Amino acid sequence: MAEGFWRLTVADHFSSAHQLRHYQGKCERLHGHNFRVEAQIQGRQLDPKLGVVMDFKELKARLKQVLSELDHCNVNEHPAFQAENPSSENLARFIFKELQAGLDTPSVRVYSVSVAEGPTSMATYIEDE
Repeated sequence: MAEGFWRLTVADHFSSAHQLRHYQGKCERLHGHNFRVEAQIQGRQLDPKLGVVMDFKELKARLKQVLSELDHCNVNEHPAFQAENPSSENLARFIFKELQAGLDTPSVRVYSVSVAEGPTSMATYIEDE
């Protein structure tokens, strides 16, 4: 019999400015977004006492901590984006890696991070297992 797993999803947002170098369009100019972020974690084990993969409160706090680095700034000036364009795709990967680095539960891993620039456009980063 196949074993199952659980995925938990939390969402948050941040506001910042960025510009896409070499875009050859209006997005090459400095502009801002209210970015919406969804993060999913995955785990195969529940805490035996609580019956949860991870406390939602803990996951939300960790995501908020990662997003605080990007909130109300020019993302191009962030060290991670000095040479790399702060596109939604690259923002999703950055948030994924930062979120994963902060997880201290070996049975839990980040499954995906999605970043939306607005109501109709979203980029999702998922790593191969």
